[in-house]
Formats: sequence, structure tokens, C-alpha cells
Amino acid sequence: MARIQQRALCSVFALVAAGAGVAAFVDDGELAPLFNGVDLSGWVNVNCAPGTFTVRDGMIVSTGVPTGVMRTTRQYENFIIELDWMHRQPKGNAGLFVFSDPLPAPGVPFTRGIEVQILDGLNTVNYTSHGDVFAIHGAVMTPDRPHPGGWMRCLPSENRARPAGEWNHYRVECQNGAIQLAVNGKVVSGGTRCRPRKGYICLESEGSEAWFRNIRIRELPSTNPTAEEVAPLDDGFQSLYTGVDLAGWNVAPGHVGHWKPTDWILSYDGKSEAADKNLWSAQEYGDFTLMCDWRFTGKPVMKKHPVILPNGDEPLDADGKPQEQEVADAGDSGIYLRGNSKSQVNIWCWPIGSGEVYGYRKDKTLAPEVRAGVTPKKNADHPLGQWNRFIITLRGDRLTVDLNGQRVLENAQLPGVPAKGKIALQHHGDAIQFANIFIKPPE
Repeated sequence: MARIQQRALCSVFALVAAGAGVAAFVDDGELAPLFNGVDLSGWVNVNCAPGTFTVRDGMIVSTGVPTGVMRTTRQYENFIIELDWMHRQPKGNAGLFVFSDPLPAPGVPFTRGIEVQILDGLNTVNYTSHGDVFAIHGAVMTPDRPHPGGWMRCLPSENRARPAGEWNHYRVECQNGAIQLAVNGKVVSGGTRCRPRKGYICLESEGSEAWFRNIRIRELPSTNPTAEEVAPLDDGFQSLYTGVDLAGWNVAPGHVGHWKPTDWILSYDGKSEAADKNLWSAQEYGDFTLMCDWRFTGKPVMKKHPVILPNGDEPLDADGKPQEQEVADAGDSGIYLRGNSKSQVNIWCWPIGSGEVYGYRKDKTLAPEVRAGVTPKKNADHPLGQWNRFIITLRGDRLTVDLNGQRVLENAQLPGVPAKGKIALQHHGDAIQFANIFIKPPE
């Protein structure tokens, strides 16, 4: 009897919602809340400001600023997820990501995964506002219908999304690497052979206010994905940049207008007027792993720079002058570790490549193996103007640096490095941008 009454009551709610223009589903116990309507328990703010995603009147409200994502605390493989969404202004942009990585892909504010587009009033031959499904930032998907431009993107079979100011209902089913999207009650788009096919679920912030409610999920039995089909697990990285201000950094008056938050990118024009022009973290760190994306934005010019041998020496030519090589140069910067400039991981355009520890390499009082250890084993920099990603790991006095997925320093010794200190983004008088700055304590 209680079950019949519950179903009747749910049917009444469904009719009320339908009368309000919302394609609602009946909660028959198969779908469980993924959002409790009260707080953001079960969700993690990945790279946005503390106020980007909040709860109001039983909804998740996204300001859209900065561009970024909030994800679930755990991964999902096969499932059905339903939610209502509404843009507050015309041409608003947001998204629902599935099979997502825990952190943004290099040089972008979004994670690798499959995106279910939540967009208003922007329609072209290549994309629509009615429920596109597509692979982003290294993910793979075969669209259910060929895309006119050959993209891994499925355009909807018909236009069913309602405009800004009205609620829409999405039902997304993911099963064994296949995805289907129903917009307001009808399947319109999807894809197969998704990779990854297990990962986190994300809500996207992208420039304008969006509302989400009635987020519910039903997990389906696993179909045993391989390790290559599963997104990496969250391993404890915490963002050091909010995208809207420099909270967590020491901002001298002379930094204002020069070290400048510009959405998900932290831009520096190279012209700070502070006495110490470097941007220092407010907190000190001992052992850690730091992730940081960077790129030079200045116009490259041809310059001659010293050649550096694998042992850290700079050879001389027949005239006794340093050997040099002409390369395109757009600037110089670096990342200071534990509060001092000697333990600086270089960002520059020298032939040896970024990642070397200049202060230790140039110190000829140190043992040869120390100077060789802080000299990059390869130049792994991307072409000027493109984004690069550092993964810097410091344990005790041992430093490992990965650049763009390649190891350039491994277990290099930094004798006498302080046990603890602040991190700095270096001023060197050149324009540079940073993004995706994350840190985690030792494992």
C-alpha cells in the first residue's frame, strides 16, 4: 500500500513538473541523488573559485567564472544519469562531462573526457545548442552519425532544447563505452567506443550563470574495462589558483595590474613595480609534487645562447669564448622552490631546454655528479606560444622534473636546499602565462 501511495505521489510531482514545462522522471527507487539539494557533499571543486559552484533553493548554481569544472568524488563506469538544467542568459555555455580525468588537460581549463554540451542559442554547421556529445582533450569517441567536419562529435537528430530561462531535462545512459543522450524525453545523440569509459562526472563552468537540479544516478553492472580505458584516480592535488584572484599568494602593491588573474590563466606582463617582483606563495612547503602549465606570450626573436654539455659545463670555442647557438627566444622565467632562487627550475629558451636548476649547475664548488644531475637530459619544450606542463617533485634534497610527459631531471641532488619554504613564479622581465597550478603533499 505504501508503495502504491509513493508511486501516486511521485506521479503527481511529475505532472506538476510537466505542467511547468520540465520533462521530469518518476523516482521509482532506481535512481539515487547525486546532489542532495542541500550542499556539495560528494563533489570536488577542481580548479574554480570557492564561490563558483554554490547551492541555492535546492539547485547547484554556477556563476560561470572562472572557466573550469567541479567533479564527483568517485568514478563511474556504466550508469544512467538524469538532471535538469537552465541557462539564465541567452548564449550561455556549460556542460556535463562523463568518464573524466580528475585534473585539467595541459593548457586548458577542462578535463579529458566525453562532454555532453549544455549550450544556448549558438548553432552552426559544426555545433548546436540541442545536445551535442563529443570527445575532448585526448578522449576518443565514435559518433553515432558522421560529423560534417569529421570531428569526434555527434550532432543531435532534432532540436529539442528550450531557450534560456526555461528548464531542460537530460537523460544520459553510459554502457560499455557507449553513450546516449535524451533531451526532454527523446534520444537525439550519442557515440560508441568511448575511451576512457570509466571516470569522474563533472559540471562545467564556462562564462555565464547556469542552474542544475534533480541530479540523480543509477549505476549499472561493470563490463570490466581495461586499465587503458579507465581515467586516472584523484591522487590529492589541490589548486593553488582560483581563477578570479590571487588568494593564496603574497600580492605586493606593485604586483597589481601586472600579475593578473585572467579567468583560468594567470598572466604576467613582466613589469611588476614591487621591490621583489616574483610572485610568492603565502604558504611554505617541504616535500611536494607541483603541477604547473606555462607558455611565453612575447614575440620570438632570434638570439644566441650558450651551449650546455650533459655534465653542466659550457664549452669554449677555438678563441676561448663560450660556444653559442642561435635559437628563437620569447623570454625567461622559472619556479623557485623552498624560498630561494638557487633552487630554481628554469623556464627559458636556451638550447638545453627548460627544467634545469641554474643556481646549482653554475656552482662549480659542487661535485660533478650534482651539476650533471641538474642539467636536463633532453629539450622537451613545446614550440614557443604553446602550453607546457611541469610536474616537479621534491623529496628531501632530491628533485625530479617531468616536462610535457618526458623526464628531464631524475633524482637530482640539491645539497643544502632548505627543508621548507615558499614557492615563487619568477619575474625575469618577460611576458608569460601560468595555468593549472596544483600541489600535493608526499604520498
